[in-house]
Amino acid sequence: MITIIAAIANDNVLGKDNQLIWHIPADLKRFKKETSGHHIIMGRKTFESLGRALPNRVNVIISRNMKYPAPKGCVIVDSLEKALEIAKNDENPFIIGGAQIYTEAIKFADKLDLTHVYHNFEGDVYFPEIDMNIWEETAREDFKKDQINEFDFSFVTYTRKK
Repeated sequence: MITIIAAIANDNVLGKDNQLIWHIPADLKRFKKETSGHHIIMGRKTFESLGRALPNRVNVIISRNMKYPAPKGCVIVDSLEKALEIAKNDENPFIIGGAQIYTEAIKFADKLDLTHVYHNFEGDVYFPEIDMNIWEETAREDFKKDQINEFDFSFVTYTRKK
C-alpha cells in the first residue's frame, strides 16, 4: 500500500516559500506516529525544508541532481519509480511531498492521509485536486482549534475506489 500523507489548507494550499504556513502539533504527532518505521519518499526541496533526516525512517530523496550530497541516513534517487523500488519491501511507504511528487504519486497511490486545515492562507504550492470519482472518504476525525492547535482541522483518510 502506498500512502500519500500531507496537511493542506483551504484551496489545497500546502505551503509557501518551501515552508509550512501553520503549526498544528496534533498533525506533527500524527505524522510521526504514522510514518515511523517506514520509508518516507520526498523531493529535495521538501527534504531541505525539514533540515535533517527524520529518525526511525528510511529517508528517500528524489533529486534530478544525482551528485546531491546524500545526508547521513538518506538515499538519493532520480525518480519516484526508483524511490518506490527502494521501498518495495515496506508494506506501507509514505509519500511526504512536495507538490510535484504528490502530483505524480496521486495517479497510483492507494491511500491519502490528509490533514485538512480550515483556514485561508496565501501559498505558492498546492496539493492536486482529489477526484471523488477515484477516491472515497473512509475515515474522519474533526478537531476544533484550542490553546495548542491554532486552527480547526480534520484528519481525513481517502482510499482509492476499487
